[in-house]
Amino acid sequence: MKKLLFILVIFFISHSLYALELKGTFYQGNLILGKTEPGSKVFIDKNEIKVSNKGFFVFGLSKDRKNDLSIKVVKNGITNKLIKKIYKKKYQVQKINGLPGKQVTPPKEVYERIKNDNKLISKARSINSNLNFFTNNFKVPIKNSIITGVYGSQRILNGIPKSPHYGLDFAANEGTKIKAMLDGVVTLSEKDLYYTGGTIIFDHGHGISTLYMHMKEIYVKNGQSIKQGDVIGTVGKTGRSTGPHLDVRLNWLDVKLDPASVLNLN
Repeated sequence: MKKLLFILVIFFISHSLYALELKGTFYQGNLILGKTEPGSKVFIDKNEIKVSNKGFFVFGLSKDRKNDLSIKVVKNGITNKLIKKIYKKKYQVQKINGLPGKQVTPPKEVYERIKNDNKLISKARSINSNLNFFTNNFKVPIKNSIITGVYGSQRILNGIPKSPHYGLDFAANEGTKIKAMLDGVVTLSEKDLYYTGGTIIFDHGHGISTLYMHMKEIYVKNGQSIKQGDVIGTVGKTGRSTGPHLDVRLNWLDVKLDPASVLNLN
């Protein structure tokens, strides 16, 4: 598999040596893992982000980001700044037909349900815990599966243009076992959300979360700690789906990221 790139930046200031390591490629939608001197403060653009006691931090690049990114590291009164160019991705257009009409344009009587579902998902994704599982490598949830949908693709559902797809779709037979991509804590476990069906969200620390959708069976509960590779449920076709598959999502707080960027698939 393609390896993520490591970038090492060395700052020489006042006879002191500061190192900044960045893991990831600076393309739209990607997750970037960083490491600096413990005790440092890190600012992405103008916003301070969490730094672990070992100096790890993490952030994501939005799907349509065009501007250069500023990374500022502050320690012992010394400020170091790095500017990174953000590279554009070319996104696909995907046409999906055969969806039930109520899934493309939902009836008014389910608006409140959809609103409540979105609140549950947003709350789970807003968690900014001190967990540090995000420092480890992710693994694919289903091996030897065909990827049928990718991040950023413009979705045209039953001929109607809709929002871009923010996940990665793994086609598999209904009932196929799904494994956790990374250690984490369950922050949402719901069997029947309107659009996403059987849904799980895991917190991996510092605002990084993963979401698993359209599941048939769910084997985990809110608050449960899981290990990478644990079977968490099975593939289904619940919610808005034309057939059995797993849709996984990756977030840094409210920034929707490309799961392929942590699975070495892009």
